[in-house]
Amino acid sequence: MLCVFRVNGKLVALKVIRLVNGKLVALKVIRLQEEEGTPFTAIREASLLKGLKHANIVLLHDIIHTKETLTLVFEYVHTDLCQYMDKHPGGLHPDNVRLFLFQLLRGLSYIHQRYILHRDLKPQNLLISDTGELKLADFGLARAKSVPSHTYSNEVVTLWYRPPDVLLGSTDYSTCLDMWGVGCIFVEMIQGVAAFPGMKDIQDQLERIFLVLGTPSEETWPGVHSLPHFKPESLSCVCVMLLALYSCVFISVCVGRLGYVDHAEELASRFLQCFPKNRLSAQAALHHEYFSHLPPRLWELPDMSSIFSVPTVKLQPESGDSIQVCSKSHGKATSNSKH
Repeated sequence: MLCVFRVNGKLVALKVIRLVNGKLVALKVIRLQEEEGTPFTAIREASLLKGLKHANIVLLHDIIHTKETLTLVFEYVHTDLCQYMDKHPGGLHPDNVRLFLFQLLRGLSYIHQRYILHRDLKPQNLLISDTGELKLADFGLARAKSVPSHTYSNEVVTLWYRPPDVLLGSTDYSTCLDMWGVGCIFVEMIQGVAAFPGMKDIQDQLERIFLVLGTPSEETWPGVHSLPHFKPESLSCVCVMLLALYSCVFISVCVGRLGYVDHAEELASRFLQCFPKNRLSAQAALHHEYFSHLPPRLWELPDMSSIFSVPTVKLQPESGDSIQVCSKSHGKATSNSKH
């Protein structure tokens, strides 16, 4: 199996091969041009992944560097959350959403404790194995965050999963950047469609967020008026009229299915906070009441142990019986790679 795509102008080939021992691996082959050298995203991804060993992070087996190519040898994972949701439209089984979210938080907690930000959370970058294991992948935009913080680019995170602080031009962010994406993905898994599917540009994306969560003010978001792109007068007339009628529409109104799952609405609202510092951390979220029905043993597992090593943990049957190749933009993706 072979597909070719571009990342930052570089041709990238993704091959799946079977090793002598019968195991499959995915080869991410980046064609190099002598005058340009190795793309920084590939160097960043390789350097970060070599030091990460966790059941919920895609495993980088090896790096092969020649004059013509840079090849990253990954474990093979047969699909991603984007394809999984396309196969099962209308929202996933609530028990499966809980297991996928727990694994996502488990992986994020691991990298956040090591001061690493993923910076591009979206369904395409969450791989799903045939046993239901979820693995964080595509660390091309990830950064190791030092303390004290530096400023970073605001051209990160695919539009639909980009937090309002970054949309407003903030370049001073921490792990809360990833937690907004967690909230968007959580809602999307439950309801079957994106939480904030902006169709035009950054301004359209902001309007969709503010119509649900309310227009921020200095009282609700200290410092928001000082952000580079905060221009309340630039909101569309429709958005202003609606916001005059209600300052905040609770998530349950826009996403009705959340209300049918114990503690889901409250957890989603803890992730989807406009003020970055109010967002729940990955570590804290793992202990939220939403996960109270899971076996206690899950919190005691070693990093490299799958949650499915606990006998009572398993995915529930979903509707649908055929995998469809993901063709949606899912927020104007910058690239779509599979490991």
